[in-house]
Amino acid sequence: MQEKISADSVREEAVGPDASAKAETAGDGADASLLALACSVIDTEIEALVALKARIDDRFLRAAHNILDCRGRVVVLGMGKSGHVGSKIAATLASTGTPAFFVHPGEASHGDIGMVTAEDVVILISNSGETAELITLLPQLKRLGVPVICLTGNTRSTLAEAATEVLDVSVAREACPLGLAPTASTTATLAMGDALAVALTDRRGFSAEDFARSHPGGSLGRRLLLHVADIQHTGSEVPCVTPETPVLMALLEMSAKGLGMTAVCGPDRRVLGVFTDGDLRRAVDRGVDLQTTAVSALMTERFTGVSARMLAAEALTIMQEKRINALLVIRADDTLEGVLNMHDMLRAGVV
Repeated sequence: MQEKISADSVREEAVGPDASAKAETAGDGADASLLALACSVIDTEIEALVALKARIDDRFLRAAHNILDCRGRVVVLGMGKSGHVGSKIAATLASTGTPAFFVHPGEASHGDIGMVTAEDVVILISNSGETAELITLLPQLKRLGVPVICLTGNTRSTLAEAATEVLDVSVAREACPLGLAPTASTTATLAMGDALAVALTDRRGFSAEDFARSHPGGSLGRRLLLHVADIQHTGSEVPCVTPETPVLMALLEMSAKGLGMTAVCGPDRRVLGVFTDGDLRRAVDRGVDLQTTAVSALMTERFTGVSARMLAAEALTIMQEKRINALLVIRADDTLEGVLNMHDMLRAGVV
C-alpha cells in the first residue's frame, strides 16, 4: 500500500545541500518552504526515472519488436492525465518514423474503435491498470487479434493480465505531497514512451532529413530541406556585366538588381569575377575614373561560388565564415546560374 506523505514530511526530506542553500537565499518562511517543496518534487521524479531505467529489459525489447513488426499504425489510448501523456507519446512516435495516433477511450467505445485495424499495435496507458474505459475495449481488441502493449504501474492489474506485453512504469510515490496528483507516475510513463520512440528511430535508421520532412514548417525542416535552388535569384533578376563594361555602368546594373554586387561574365556567361559594393568603395577611395575604367580592372577574381543543389543552410555557413552577403550560384561548367544573398536567407527563415 502506498504510504501517504504529508507536506511537512516532504519538506523535511527535501532539506539537503541544494534545498538548504536555496532556502537560505530565500530567507525563512513561506518562500523557503516553496523552494524546499519544489526541490523535493524534482528529487522524487529523478528517483522514479532512476528506478525506471532498471526496467529497460527483455519486456521492453519484445514491445519494441511488436511495433517494428507492425504493418499498420500504433494506436495509443489513455484516460485523464494518462491520456495527455499518451497523446504526446503518439505525437513523438509519429514524428520520429513510427506512424501513430491517439484515440480517446471514451470516444473509442462510441465508434472510434473502428480506427483500429488488425494491422495495428495498441498501447494502453493506465497507472492503476483498472481504467474502466480501457477495460471495456479489451474484447474488441482481442477479436481483432492486435498486439496490446500496456504501460502501467500495476503489473497484476486487469489490463496487464490481458496485454501482450507489459511495461512497468510504477513509482515508489508521487511527487505530490498528498500522494494523489499524477506527477512522478506521468513522468515515468512519458520517459518510457520517449525511450520506445527513440529506440525505434535508431533501429529504423531514421535520419535528420527524415525528421525534417515530417516537420516542414519548423526551423529544422527549413535548414535540412531548403536548397539554394529554392531561393536563389535567376534569369533577369541576376546582375551580370561583361568585362569591358565601365564601372559606372556596372554600378547601374547593381542598383537596378538591388543585390549589392554583379557577376562579371564572358560571352558564354562563364563567370570571370564579381564586382561588389566593397570593390566600388575601394575604387572611389583610389580616385578611379568610374566612366572610363573597365570593371574587369577592379573586379574580384577569386570569388566564392556555390551549387544550386547545396543546402541553403550550408550556403549560409559559407557566408558567415567569409563575412560576405551574397554568393554566385555556378553550374558545373562554371557558367552563371543565379545569385543568393543574405536577405533571401532571412525571408526563407534559414537564419
